[in-house]
Amino acid sequence: MKSLLVSLSETGKKEDRESLDELKELLKAVGGHCLGYITQKKSHPDPRYYVGAGKVEEIKQVAEGTGADVVVFDTFLTPSQISNLEKAVGKRIMDRADLVLEIFSRRVRSKTAKLQVELARLTYELPRLYGKGKELSRLGGGVGTRGPGEQEAEVRRRWIRKRIQQIKQELEDIKRQRREQRKRRESSKDLKVVKVALVGYTNVGKSSLMKALTGRDTLVADMPFATLDTTTSVRFLFPDIKVLITDTVGFIRRLPPELIESFKATLEEVQEADIILHVIDISDAKWLEKVKVVKDILKDLSADEKPVIYVFNKVDKVVRREEDIPQLTEPAFMEGKSAVVSVVKGWGMDELLKAIREKVEELQGAYQ
Repeated sequence: MKSLLVSLSETGKKEDRESLDELKELLKAVGGHCLGYITQKKSHPDPRYYVGAGKVEEIKQVAEGTGADVVVFDTFLTPSQISNLEKAVGKRIMDRADLVLEIFSRRVRSKTAKLQVELARLTYELPRLYGKGKELSRLGGGVGTRGPGEQEAEVRRRWIRKRIQQIKQELEDIKRQRREQRKRRESSKDLKVVKVALVGYTNVGKSSLMKALTGRDTLVADMPFATLDTTTSVRFLFPDIKVLITDTVGFIRRLPPELIESFKATLEEVQEADIILHVIDISDAKWLEKVKVVKDILKDLSADEKPVIYVFNKVDKVVRREEDIPQLTEPAFMEGKSAVVSVVKGWGMDELLKAIREKVEELQGAYQ
């Protein structure tokens, strides 16, 4: 999939380029290849094309000249904007939501997450079918009749509406079962098992940390959403207590609204966790902003009051020696316990294990 990436910059700030770079990583995650960027500084989006009409012509010429077969917009386009752009540019048009939905569709494994992603895709597709029937009807049909295109679109719309209702019912049944299971667990709390969940913005090194803590082989890849299905392993930090450590999907800003619930469905282990390890890429200049994204999602999950240890990873990109770690000021920005580590170099891991032990002891004291 050879693609051009298009962005509308309302501010002209550095954040717009960073968002485009993130879009490029999403494209790479679905096997696409970025041929280049096209940006426009504009105070507000055009209701018809999102970008201005003149920029649409430029996009068409560049796409034809580069051989691009897809044009991806760094936003959430309306159904009419996609339709108008495809007519004007003559290429397939995708937006940020299309890429994220495609990644989730390819990588989810659990039944609940699959249902949620399917629901998101169908919810996203339904409004885009309206108006397409008339285009398809040019294949046949006379005056005053419904052509085959309209008939096909209507059949698809009916099927989607029916399937959406089926999925919602299945999800309600699953939620009811889980509520009952949660009540049983809470009534018989096992103090000898402590659940720890790794969370963080995508691509901060959670899977690498999981492997370092547990020795379990996990998929480690330099791309967003490398792991969408959670994995759990055991580590004995005390002779009589086992710690279940779970790696979760990486967070990301600007998720498609239709995907929010399916994204949360992959994070149920966070709601069940006793302790959260919030992993941060200390070498990322925007780490504080991304911490806010993660905190906002944890709040949506009703998991923002859980005990947290902040794990600043990739410190080897900031300092040359492990001995220089105490001089760093980043941990001072966060309240509570923190540890600075380099999973690649093995730096700071003893301090992290110590912090986990202390949290476990605090948790034990709270239940006694």
